[in-house]
Amino acid sequence: MTDQQVSEVAAPEAATPDAATHGVTLTATAADKVRRLLDQEGRDDLRLRVAVQPGGCSGLIYQLYFDERMLDGDVVRDFDGVEVVVDRMSVPYLDGSTVDFEDTIQKQGFTMDNPNAGGSCACGDSFH
Repeated sequence: MTDQQVSEVAAPEAATPDAATHGVTLTATAADKVRRLLDQEGRDDLRLRVAVQPGGCSGLIYQLYFDERMLDGDVVRDFDGVEVVVDRMSVPYLDGSTVDFEDTIQKQGFTMDNPNAGGSCACGDSFH
């Protein structure tokens, strides 16, 4: 390919403004679990919504649930076919966070590693 052909191929991407996104990462293990849960639901119109809500003993709690809606201000990232949606207000609280899934004798479920959390309660369900 000549230099001119390379720039012709790359030009449409460069001309398109970046779509709004967020800094939440979904691990491969978590993405696989989400895919399996969606398969069980038998629906292909659902996305994983990750949000922060006021509550809990430390002030804020995580919300992870399936949602078919796209709300004004939502930002989306795709992880190999699994869409993760974050609302505009939650983005700063979740930037750099990683959603994982653990399946051990001690614990089973989704976990959130959030570098923005200043601390959490003893139960680990809320943070500040």
